[in-house]
Amino acid sequence: MQIRIEGFDLPGLACPAGPGFPGYDAIDVAVQPRARDGQPLDPRPGDAGSVVWTLDCTVRRGAAGVDVTGPWIQGRPGRRFVYLAWSGVDGAGVRTMFRRAKLMLDAVDPSVADAAANGGLLVGRLGLTDAHGRPLCAAVRPPVVGWSAGAAD
Repeated sequence: MQIRIEGFDLPGLACPAGPGFPGYDAIDVAVQPRARDGQPLDPRPGDAGSVVWTLDCTVRRGAAGVDVTGPWIQGRPGRRFVYLAWSGVDGAGVRTMFRRAKLMLDAVDPSVADAAANGGLLVGRLGLTDAHGRPLCAAVRPPVVGWSAGAAD
């Protein structure tokens, strides 16, 4: 199976400083791998018109429903998620990860997960700017992300 993440409404290339927050320039967003020493998947600039990542994964069916694993899938069974990691350049010129959005796969409707497992594609669509104009972060569930099933190419 594949998971396709479609992001729109990106926040731009700068994340301004604020109370307790240093601010970052040249920001980008990528899918964070499960492996701690792995490289992020296809970093995209924060001012892109839209972004798309396609993740290969393995599906297992059990009493609890559909379980998805793979190099881009984080968490334990029943609590799986995909991290979108935001990085930027700080005032010292160092690129660093400063925020993550946790796309919660356990929040996918079971009928959608089952249809995606059958069709080979789960699609998550979401805006990547939060209510304050900064990069989206924290645990992300519907309605912030819309999940649908499709047929793999």
